[in-house]
Amino acid sequence: MSERSSGTVMFQGKGIVKGYFRGEALVTNKPISFLGGVDPSTGIILEKNHDLEGATLAGRVLLMPHGKGSTVGSYVLYSLAKRKLAPGAIVTVKVDLMTLTGCVIGEIPLVDRVPEKALSTIRNGDIVEVDAFRGLIKVISR
Repeated sequence: MSERSSGTVMFQGKGIVKGYFRGEALVTNKPISFLGGVDPSTGIILEKNHDLEGATLAGRVLLMPHGKGSTVGSYVLYSLAKRKLAPGAIVTVKVDLMTLTGCVIGEIPLVDRVPEKALSTIRNGDIVEVDAFRGLIKVISR
């Protein structure tokens, strides 16, 4: 669901790991591998030729179709969370087991099953509110 009443952009998904976070959106249409694709000591995306290469995950809302790669990526995501270098929340179209597990053990709010249109409507730098209790994603400002 996308709503544009009074300029409000909202998407409904399913809250998987409960929590609330408001922060800057980091959006990609490409999956991310946390093992090898993200520097575990800085939280910077290293994956060559990825549209987010060089971007920092820390304190942002990561919107992506799904993760990819080894299940060890779950531990990388957990490790990033413990060092305050992980995204403040993750939003996916179809969550993969690695991202799900990393969010659970890292206590990172996760909303899944957002419409794919969210990845083209929400832009990098938008301030986004993630309510994983209700599964809502709302653009606060552009």
